[in-house]
Amino acid sequence: MNADTAPAPFSQRLTADVYDRIQARVRDRLPREGLDAIVTDDPEDVSYLTGFFHHPGERPVAVYLDADRAVLLVPELERQHAQEQRARAEIVTFAEYPGIENPFAPLARAIPVRRRLGVTTLVTQHRLAMMSAALPATEFVPTELVTVARYVKFPEEVALHREAARITDRMLEAGVALIREAISSGGELPSEAELASHVGRDGVGRMYAEHEDVVVISFLAGGLVYAGANSAIPHGLPSSYRLRPGDTFMLSLGAAVGGRFVEGERTFVLGEPTAEQRRYHDTVRLAQATGSAAIAPGVRCADSNAQCLAVIRDAGLGEYLRHRQGHGIGLGMHEPPWLEDGDPTELEPGMIVSNEPGIYIPGHAGYRISDSMLVTASGSEPLTGFPRSLEACVIPL
Repeated sequence: MNADTAPAPFSQRLTADVYDRIQARVRDRLPREGLDAIVTDDPEDVSYLTGFFHHPGERPVAVYLDADRAVLLVPELERQHAQEQRARAEIVTFAEYPGIENPFAPLARAIPVRRRLGVTTLVTQHRLAMMSAALPATEFVPTELVTVARYVKFPEEVALHREAARITDRMLEAGVALIREAISSGGELPSEAELASHVGRDGVGRMYAEHEDVVVISFLAGGLVYAGANSAIPHGLPSSYRLRPGDTFMLSLGAAVGGRFVEGERTFVLGEPTAEQRRYHDTVRLAQATGSAAIAPGVRCADSNAQCLAVIRDAGLGEYLRHRQGHGIGLGMHEPPWLEDGDPTELEPGMIVSNEPGIYIPGHAGYRISDSMLVTASGSEPLTGFPRSLEACVIPL
């Protein structure tokens, strides 16, 4: 393929009209909660509302949104950064933190006096005290308004998630390929840490080679890799443990494109599976398939979770459960709604949730299969597509 016919690089940046629609969605919800406006300093909310991605720290960054305006408060050192990212908001800056002046004072001067101002429930007591001092006539009302607005993705957001899923699948392939190469060459098998490093390089390298305007956040691509007994810890970290014949091992991977996350996890067996390994893997695979069918519009998160995990309990393996079916995915790898007994939220088309039942047998291994699922008008669609069956996840020796 020559340069004239090569496809254009994938752009990770959403256009201004998408942010206009996002802001309109949030504005429409203000009157329902009796709010004049909202302010949020949650980094994910800031990027959701304006397209400004930053490294959060002690210096406040916040977005104010009312019926007419979006105002982005940043420290002066971030002004150029926000402008270069084409943040969809008026930019107001403060000099420095802690500063001679309250960092929220410039925002207070830039906006009208508001009686009831919604504020994210994630705001710290310290930040809320600074806001209250800058806006003494304002009642701050805790709200999940922006969080709930983020549940249903716009089509342009779904496109970013799809691309993150494609990269996640390629990383899974790269991890398997590294092991196969070691086996065929007669060399030593990779360690958990070496596998994790390899797949991370593959994902990030692929992103920079094939994308433009890469949105850099704290995590771009990679994940957790654990083998044998280490994999019985659901969120165990990669170690120097080197894979051995007969091991069960897990590649728990993901990527963020345009700040939108996807996860894809598979459990593999190195060599011919034992009857025990087959039972564990097949049970989790059936639970995951049942969970996939349960994820559909109108289904409560709690009910989807119950149907999924019942498969594991009915198989007599309930003692090895450690967690729920899954969780929402968006600008956070873990965000609401939660596919868990305590969440009555009804699933809607456009939501993206993980479907990741798992069992963890101390001293032996863990078994988990995960896909990021897009809720559709008629059911759900897995965005990640790496094969799930035990036969596809056995690496012959």
